[in-house]
Amino acid sequence: MLKLLTVGETRLEYVRLPSAHPREGAPAIVFLHEGLGSAAMWRDFPQKVADATGCEAVVYSRAGYGRSDPARLPRAVRYMHDEGLAVLPALLGALELERPILFGHSDGGSIALICAGGTATPLAGVIAMAPHVMVEEISVTSIAQAEVAWQTTDLRVRLGKHHADVEAAFRGWNDIWLDPDFRAWNIEDYLPRIACPVLAIQGEDDEYGTMAQIERIAAGAPDVELVKLADCRHSPHKDQPQAVIDAVTEFVARICGD
Repeated sequence: MLKLLTVGETRLEYVRLPSAHPREGAPAIVFLHEGLGSAAMWRDFPQKVADATGCEAVVYSRAGYGRSDPARLPRAVRYMHDEGLAVLPALLGALELERPILFGHSDGGSIALICAGGTATPLAGVIAMAPHVMVEEISVTSIAQAEVAWQTTDLRVRLGKHHADVEAAFRGWNDIWLDPDFRAWNIEDYLPRIACPVLAIQGEDDEYGTMAQIERIAAGAPDVELVKLADCRHSPHKDQPQAVIDAVTEFVARICGD
């Protein structure tokens, strides 16, 4: 059952999922959702990861998503920096999580990388799935197409099942990514300062980014494993769930010294 935790002045919904096969001393895995996601939209994937790895899964919704408090709109170009440098470390502290693994999808992956490279937060590892480290034309084109789908399809209804304020959730993501000032957004400066291992996963058919995203992570951060998945778009945990779980399980085993 989702609970509410106050971080600063903002209430964030979260859930802690124990593993069916707990591994003694294993770090918790904290799941950070995509730009239109929420805790609930991960569905049963975090539990499957918890059971496969022996790690507790901690899943939360950022402000403006799910049933968490609203976010301040319009978002700033540095909104992912604000999450990674301030909100996420505070959340980890409030939950008393010691050296967790951050597992971020899309925007969540970028936020995880910013936290790892821009703060002194002790982390056991980062799993960045379909992350962004810079803005590509393919990203802008697909996000513009999402605006068309918002206006012409049932996207609003489908997302509305998962967000208390679906209009704000969509506008907070779509508007800033299409803002001309956002074209210069880049987090590659954070990569060399990441002290923990990184697992970077991306689908070969990702409609929101090319392989240059994770290849730049490999070029910039000290310790990176890459997983490139065929027949896979922007949500590898949906398109190739077992391949992702297998890669994550091996990554956790390495971190735990197996």
